[in-house]
Amino acid sequence: MSTIVSLRGVKKQFNGFEALRGVNLDVESGEIVVVLGPSGAGKSTMLRTINYLIQPDDGEVFFEGQNLSTVTPGELRRIRAKIGFVFQHFNLFSHLNALDNVAIGRVKVKGESWDDARKEAMKYLEKVGMANKAYNYPSQLSGGQKQRVAIARALAMEPDVLLFDEPTSALDPSLVGEVLKVMKNLALEGRTMIVVTHEMGFAKSVATRIVYMENGIVVEESSPQQFFTFPESNEARNFISSILERI
Repeated sequence: MSTIVSLRGVKKQFNGFEALRGVNLDVESGEIVVVLGPSGAGKSTMLRTINYLIQPDDGEVFFEGQNLSTVTPGELRRIRAKIGFVFQHFNLFSHLNALDNVAIGRVKVKGESWDDARKEAMKYLEKVGMANKAYNYPSQLSGGQKQRVAIARALAMEPDVLLFDEPTSALDPSLVGEVLKVMKNLALEGRTMIVVTHEMGFAKSVATRIVYMENGIVVEESSPQQFFTFPESNEARNFISSILERI
């Protein structure tokens, strides 16, 4: 396996608040890394540093061996095309139907014609079970359907890694399952995925590694079996206890 993502001493402040306090993380090709932790732990901020949506104040971010702090704006755009990002709130274009929401990245970034891009986009909508909604607009879709379109959009760029930032937290509980099913299928394909989530069942059954964050640092890394059975840190033990109390 080769290292896809590497963070070294990554720090980030917002108005004096230390969101990240020296994060170190390596992700290998084919890994499914699930990032857990309480709200405010720095999980989403860390995820956004991977493709420089957020630029660190200190530390280094490497993607496939390239230090993102040293690349040109053009090189950064090329690298970002290899990093699929699925947001919590979908971020679909309201004036485009589902098919064109998926196709537009291939047109704008890869320079394909709309006809060619739409042909490829339809394949990815089929992959996430949304081909029958290709000509619907976001306002005509449920939250789960919007998120599946967003996943298809990320896949359509044929990325080397997929980043998921709380992909089910904005959904009605009845719609969570359809999105998790798509994500599980992607994991079975051997895709490299980094997932920030509160879905413990997904973490247990799909992750190859759990990364637990709290107060802007990585507190613990382990296999799902070890993390949920014998967590090493007090922070992780308290976190798991709080979840069990809510069940």
